[in-house]
Amino acid sequence: MIRGHLLIAAILLLSAAALPQTTYINTIDIPDVAGYHTLKCDFHMHTVFSDGDVWPTFRVKEAVLGGLDALALTDHLEYQPRAEYVSKDRNAPFKLAQGDAAIAGLILIPGAEITRSMPPGHLNAIFVQDANALVKETWKDALTEAVKQGALIFWNHPGWGGQQPDHISRWYDEHSYLLSSGILKGIEIANHMEYYPDVFAWCLEKNVALFGNSDSHAPIDFEFGTGPERLRPITLVFARERSAASIKEAILERRTAVMRGRELFGEERWLKEIFEKSISFSTKSFALTGKAPGMSRVTNNSDLPYSLVLVQSDSSIWFPPEIELSAGSTAVFMVHAQSNSVSLARPVTATYEAKNLFTAPGKALKVVVEVDVVAKPKD
Repeated sequence: MIRGHLLIAAILLLSAAALPQTTYINTIDIPDVAGYHTLKCDFHMHTVFSDGDVWPTFRVKEAVLGGLDALALTDHLEYQPRAEYVSKDRNAPFKLAQGDAAIAGLILIPGAEITRSMPPGHLNAIFVQDANALVKETWKDALTEAVKQGALIFWNHPGWGGQQPDHISRWYDEHSYLLSSGILKGIEIANHMEYYPDVFAWCLEKNVALFGNSDSHAPIDFEFGTGPERLRPITLVFARERSAASIKEAILERRTAVMRGRELFGEERWLKEIFEKSISFSTKSFALTGKAPGMSRVTNNSDLPYSLVLVQSDSSIWFPPEIELSAGSTAVFMVHAQSNSVSLARPVTATYEAKNLFTAPGKALKVVVEVDVVAKPKD
């Protein structure tokens, strides 16, 4: 998933004691689509100001070195087990982190977690102005204040075993109220190590934004590892600009998708263009004689691998039944006539399913490969 290394010099001004003068960022290369910037975001993380293990500025360093564009620190409002040792100011994490974030070019979004029993469960408020004012007796009052401040509300980990012991996500009357009143703007379909297919379907049905977040409490690498297969979920936001305002606008317009390790979840309009812009062929024109193969090199320029399985093709031309396109790699793509007597000169198509790109629960994205073929019989 994480492939590139981008050299940077002393951002690192973040803290001379914490980072060397020259360091490397593990970039996450996902194409921009439809004229929007594809921003990599984590909107659910904790620090020592609630039940996390790290200082807010550490979260900034993690995010920068991990290739993120935006981050929200969302400490619990109602649960501060370390209050004896740190400030009880709910705005403190943002205040402490915003300077380092600005230096590093990271978009830092003020947030908090409204931590209540189910229903309605845990809800994140991002783009808050004063987290202290969200501390209310009832969850409705807390959400009313958040909305008054212009915050966006999304529902955290609906299937979390801490509130749903059977790990089954359930939609309650309280959530119908949040949706009908316009308060609920999105739901996490992926949280930490969990993925909720039913919630993915809810988001599509109810027209709310998809979220995928780490909900990290320990250092990220402790929880998710450092290898390319790590499952840390992130939210992809398709924003007009690299700014907090543009991220907010994109969420309201449901321009989001979720990346979780080797998998991508989202509407077809986003996933199809991400795939198409990731892939390039050295040639898509083939002159074939008999069953002799034509060869092209196909390069995956993204940090997402693609696992393609053939579902339909032209009866005259053979296409590979499976194609594995590893992140940042080039593979050989071959076609040949199905028999030595084939004669044609026209575009030929094959339809594949991208088995790790999902447009709905269990529904893989279909992609079409079109090539120009001039085939003549073998003498």
